[in-house]
Amino acid sequence: QVQLVESGGGLVQAGGSLRLSCAASGSIFSINSVGWYRQAPGKERELVAIISSAGSTIYVDSVKGRFTISRDNAKNTVYLQMNSLKPEDTAIYYCTMQVTATGGTRSYWGQGTQVTVSS
Repeated sequence: QVQLVESGGGLVQAGGSLRLSCAASGSIFSINSVGWYRQAPGKERELVAIISSAGSTIYVDSVKGRFTISRDNAKNTVYLQMNSLKPEDTAIYYCTMQVTATGGTRSYWGQGTQVTVSS
């Protein structure tokens, strides 16, 4: 069984920074692409950033230049460094990983971590 555990959310003022972490545990053979999504109240879940196993990244336009996704393959962990935060970044942030484990390959999701940016 694979589990993803997120940390690092919280309350921050506009212009501030937060760093989210998401660590995978279990009988993991390999991790392919990993990413972060977010869901604001009353809105659909949206992609924030993705990083491939080769290190290629994709960002939603609204966070380009402010957020940085990275991964530590030795620790099965993905990070999201968020700078210059804005009130519209307020949402629950979810990590996702495409994991090959004993049961095969599938996507797993974290439990979500709340990020609140005050104006």
